[in-house]
Amino acid sequence: MSEEASQRPGSDKKEWVALVDGDLNQINKIKSHSRQFNKNVVIICDIIHVSEYVRKAGKVLNEKRKVKQQVSERFELILKGKSSQVASGMRRSATFRKLEKTEREPIDICARYLLNHSDYLHYDEYLRLGYPIATGVIEGACRYLVKDRMGITRARWSLEGAEALLKLRSLKVSGDFTAYWKFYENNQYDRNYNVRYKDPSILKASS
Repeated sequence: MSEEASQRPGSDKKEWVALVDGDLNQINKIKSHSRQFNKNVVIICDIIHVSEYVRKAGKVLNEKRKVKQQVSERFELILKGKSSQVASGMRRSATFRKLEKTEREPIDICARYLLNHSDYLHYDEYLRLGYPIATGVIEGACRYLVKDRMGITRARWSLEGAEALLKLRSLKVSGDFTAYWKFYENNQYDRNYNVRYKDPSILKASS
């Protein structure tokens, strides 16, 4: 992916952003590749993934009728870039209520996640810069673009064939197929005729 991204027009001027679920091995791999390509990659933990930890912790800390409100308040603080504050607040609440170790486990897991990944939870800054903070759009595009076409019954693909088909499907879905086909025809014309005929323009169909 790094190699492909580096070949795209303007890649040297654009910010590189990687959305992750928080797996530290994955994050370390991304950092390693970013150094290899001499790029500063902005790593962001998927906010939906974070919300699941907060929701599970909220069920332990609050009565059922208050869970939604408390989770929403903590979620809002995280969106404001205050994840560490949320983590310490949940731990204090668990300690104050004298919850048993097993009972407070979802709280400790959530707090640990927020603290260990604090460098990737600056959502206030990400939103200000227009960065994506969730993978839902990407996952939906992958399902529609890739799975709906490649996963049809009895389909079998070689790597080269699948890549060629997906390139064409991407062009069609994005609305760029007409422009691409014109580019393709012009290149075919130059490659097959322009260099072989004295007056190749006569081979072109009249408009």
